[in-house]
Amino acid sequence: MPNIFQLLPTLEGEEMQYVQSLINDMTDTQAQQFAMAYSARRKDPTTILILALIGFVGVAGIHRFMLNQVGMGILFFLTGGLCAIGTIVDLINHRKLCFEYNSTVAQQVSLMVKQTVK
Repeated sequence: MPNIFQLLPTLEGEEMQYVQSLINDMTDTQAQQFAMAYSARRKDPTTILILALIGFVGVAGIHRFMLNQVGMGILFFLTGGLCAIGTIVDLINHRKLCFEYNSTVAQQVSLMVKQTVK
């Protein structure tokens, strides 16, 4: 069973547990391929926090575009972060937004790795 600490040392808490559950049944080679692909695609919560903060200087919604939520990104951009209320909510929930995106990416990468290497 591959160790998530060695493969992806930057993961924390809930994300680490989720990724560990995905790689439990992988071989070492598959887990290494997963770690490389996932680390390239995942978003860091600190980056999302900084991008949400930029929403207060007039460019609201950049963090939503980074999380592939294009519709919400356009809405935030056109409404000034829903009059700054949406931006404040996203500042508080930036870790949750990031985890939702990263868990989807982890699932996709896991399926890709399991299909290609057998």
